[in-house]
Amino acid sequence: MADFKIIHSASDSRARVGQLQTAHGLIDTPVFMPVGTLGTVKGVEQSLLEQVVDAPIILGNTYHLYLRPGMEILEEAGGLHRFIAWDRPMLTDSGGYQVYSLAKSRKINEEGVTFSSHIDGSKHLFTPENVVETQRIIGADIMMAFDECTPYPCELPYAERSMHLTHRWVERCLHKFETTDAKYGHAQIFAPIVQGSVYPKLRVESAKFIAALGAQLNAIGGLSVGESADLMYEMTGICTEILPPDKPRYLMGVGTPANILECIALGIDMFDCVLPTRNARHGLIYTSEGQVNIRNRKWATCHEPIDPAGSVFSQRYTKAYLRHLLMCKEMLGAQLSSLQNLHFYQFLMKQARIEIANGSFTTWKQKMIALTTTRL
Repeated sequence: MADFKIIHSASDSRARVGQLQTAHGLIDTPVFMPVGTLGTVKGVEQSLLEQVVDAPIILGNTYHLYLRPGMEILEEAGGLHRFIAWDRPMLTDSGGYQVYSLAKSRKINEEGVTFSSHIDGSKHLFTPENVVETQRIIGADIMMAFDECTPYPCELPYAERSMHLTHRWVERCLHKFETTDAKYGHAQIFAPIVQGSVYPKLRVESAKFIAALGAQLNAIGGLSVGESADLMYEMTGICTEILPPDKPRYLMGVGTPANILECIALGIDMFDCVLPTRNARHGLIYTSEGQVNIRNRKWATCHEPIDPAGSVFSQRYTKAYLRHLLMCKEMLGAQLSSLQNLHFYQFLMKQARIEIANGSFTTWKQKMIALTTTRL
């Protein structure tokens, strides 16, 4: 059973500091969750995630894990925690995002979604019921409802039909969740997802529907899919006004440091995004002094630390060395870059919690947004 406590609330925004108890540990919120789609955060070994990044929770993806390594292997291993040697909390996306991202290779109907595997073209049917069963086998602490993540732009009639389909699916997910047991001796949390594209009326309707389910954790999906930041903030704010304040709120797939800070102010507690590691592999580094495009020629002779206030590795190695590694496509370059960006995101969350508790979040937020959007 999840237990969520609000420790501090900001006086000048909806930002709050909380603690979410899961079967594999306590999570301080606001929290950023690194994405480990296939049971690995790309390029970062688990002990480094613990000791250097200090990630309190990571994600796995139901669709990808279902295809590889497959449920038989994960069940034999005793679930994903044991398979990847990760003792901290874990969340699994249901595969709903793949309804959006694999639009050219799937078909949707009332029963569920038929996918053509991106690996070998084989056909697979995902339903609300078997997605819950799959996440029981994976064994994550938090499992997401199966939903349709609508594209942007999206016409109102389609968005409305999709939202109602998601609502019917979440009821089926919830029934399956409530009539099955966890497999590995630890409780799991079920989280429904608000949809409605960028239409305020739909977001209000969906948020009310999801709130009425009484779930232990509520999520907001269908954003950060191409709409403007202002639209994302507007839809997020609508949802957080309605979703229960005594339950954690998870904004899926967001985002940049600036996005995250603005959405913390709107009352969001949990975030995930591939951005820090994806950007890292392409040479965009977040540091305590601003953004660094490490591939730029000017860093070739910069023998200063990657980030003097960063991780132990970022203090040990220089910008010139990191650029050399990335330009040579050495694996260590992607690893060091990823460690730095993930460490920076965790620093951002820790500092946000301190500033909220101290009553200085809004002033600090504006300074950090300016810093994180400055290119050095």
